[in-house]
Amino acid sequence: MRWRHVGDDISAGSRAVRDVADAHVTELARVEPGIATWLGVPEGRDEMPDLSPEGRARMDDVFRATLADLDRAEQTATGPVPAEERRCGRLLRERLEADLAVSADDEYLREIVNVYGLQQRAQDVFQLMPTKTADDWTAVARRMSLVPRMLDGFQESLTRGLAKNTFVAAPRQVRVIADQLDAWVRDRDGLGWYAGFCADADVPPALRAALDTAAAQAVAALAGLRDWIRADYLPATDARPDGVGADRYRTWARFWTGADLDLRETYAWAWEEYRRIRAEMRAEAGVVLPGATAREAMRHLDLHGEAVDGAEAVRLRLQGWMDEAIDVLDGTYFELAPPVRVVEAAIAPTGTGSAAYYTPPSVDFSRPGRTWLPTQGRTRFPLWSLRSVWNHEGVPGHHLQLAQWRYLGTRLSTYQSALASIDACTEGWAMYAERLMDELGHLRASGERLGFLDWQMLRSVRVLVDIGVHLSLDIPADAPVAAGLTWTPGLAREFLALHSGQPAEFVDSEIGRYLGLPGQAISYKLGEKAWLDGRAAARAAHASRGGQLDLKSWHTAALSLGPLGLDDLQDELARL
Repeated sequence: MRWRHVGDDISAGSRAVRDVADAHVTELARVEPGIATWLGVPEGRDEMPDLSPEGRARMDDVFRATLADLDRAEQTATGPVPAEERRCGRLLRERLEADLAVSADDEYLREIVNVYGLQQRAQDVFQLMPTKTADDWTAVARRMSLVPRMLDGFQESLTRGLAKNTFVAAPRQVRVIADQLDAWVRDRDGLGWYAGFCADADVPPALRAALDTAAAQAVAALAGLRDWIRADYLPATDARPDGVGADRYRTWARFWTGADLDLRETYAWAWEEYRRIRAEMRAEAGVVLPGATAREAMRHLDLHGEAVDGAEAVRLRLQGWMDEAIDVLDGTYFELAPPVRVVEAAIAPTGTGSAAYYTPPSVDFSRPGRTWLPTQGRTRFPLWSLRSVWNHEGVPGHHLQLAQWRYLGTRLSTYQSALASIDACTEGWAMYAERLMDELGHLRASGERLGFLDWQMLRSVRVLVDIGVHLSLDIPADAPVAAGLTWTPGLAREFLALHSGQPAEFVDSEIGRYLGLPGQAISYKLGEKAWLDGRAAARAAHASRGGQLDLKSWHTAALSLGPLGLDDLQDELARL
């Protein structure tokens, strides 16, 4: 089983390393069928991921075998090594080692998180499946009938963590996940999320009965996991600290950034960014509402700024923004292939986190890239803060990068173009995309620039809170909240609420996210810094040769590099 896209293969020389990477994808998808669905290929479409300790062990065996294959490929290589080959080898080795380091710390035995969580795979995998034909829905019914087994495997991993005593999640996270499962169970007036997913299927009676039965079993399994977490798992976490400590944090920080970081230096830099953005927000607030503070200006925009009523209406507005951005940017600041120009806005299902997100196209583009907006029960949507979110999630953010990687499936490898990801690279690009649209003057409506700065502030606070809570660091004396105290989740929530224009539900979801995904939240600002520093270095290099950096060419080349960790990203960008 091999998957390649139809893009032009312009590389020369050996493909031995990229062949190892492609073989790794094939083997990993055999072990974890959700990966095949993510890629958009039919293999394993009526199977579910195995979240048990044995399932994780099988994945680790694949990682180790691939490392051995990579060693052999690199040792026997002769002749010039193409740049794509070199980057693929560095990426593959770093990602495999990062995954194995997480396993070595038994992190999967306490992986409870409200965003990107293992339990969410039992929902996300269905959203990526085709649902146009009776055969498609037959596969859905078969796969849905296996949700109980998947959740049993997840519970088995958590149970093994309990047996190891210290291998448990923090109680705040556990409560958040129990509430998330509860929301999925209570969706559709108690029928559950799975019943809602299948409700509109136009299928024969026998298949309808199979779907209804599978949905009911899946919802019952969700309820059982929720009840077990509340009754058995939660009491065992009472004495557990919220932070993970420096050693565990370093492992996770490398996983999310692809670099070994000086965490205290990063913490100090984030305070500098915080102060800079705070001053800029004060000035921009006066543009929106003379004499107002940033919070007052944002509240004014919530109440009196432009807004859209209804989920479908806001979906159409978001779609229009992305279509407009593609038309404006293509040919001027980007060179987009026709498949990359297609992206869809969608409303996220009940029970997801409060943050918007993106899912990339399948490897053959039969499933388009999609942005997802969680409504969280809202029916009115102020637009001042949404524009930069959709620059981030859609165009020119995640969609242009990840769809371009898909398009270059033969020049890169399937591993690079469709599976491997380092958040500092992808989230860093999306942050760069937000800033680019500000630089190009596309934030024209009232409050849109304040919205951009609000999101910049959130990402800076993320670095402060994430490192501060997990490493139990002190808050500086000039901070507006809790000056001189040591970070706690409660202080983190207070600090974030003071500096965010988002509602309380969003703030609560963010704190749960930081506690459950140590190191992930810092990838945004650190990645943005690498992209901006890389662009600045490329400009300086062109200027030293008497030339000028052409942004369209630079963007096209930068988005064709494939995923890179922070150890490599800035240097590679500077060479373009």
